[in-house]
Amino acid sequence: MTERVRISSGGLWEAAIGYSRALVLRDTCWLAGTTDAGPDGRSRHPGDAAAQARAAWEIARAALEEAGFGLEDIVRTRTYVTRIEDAPAVAAVHGEVFGEIRPAATLVQVAGLMEPTLLVEIEAEARRG
Repeated sequence: MTERVRISSGGLWEAAIGYSRALVLRDTCWLAGTTDAGPDGRSRHPGDAAAQARAAWEIARAALEEAGFGLEDIVRTRTYVTRIEDAPAVAAVHGEVFGEIRPAATLVQVAGLMEPTLLVEIEAEARRG
């Protein structure tokens, strides 16, 4: 049996809801939905979707590195925005973060996230090899 490695960022909802920021099994790492939420669960960058996306990718990068992965290992991303008008700015951040890595990606509008100040949530899958 292969051991699962669970990575926590200490986010407000991880323990309450019962999930890990990232989960590693063999050569794959799944990154849970990640926002820029602070300790109180509210956005650290209220009203600024691009800043929220950058902060979420920094949290994601840290979790990936702790799991032994890097951005270059990401093969799939999903980005959720609550305001479709933020899509171009959030997509531009994705381009800054991934450049030539160019994972398969989806960006969709959703009705809302866990907390109204959160405008962006990202998730990703990484694979070694």
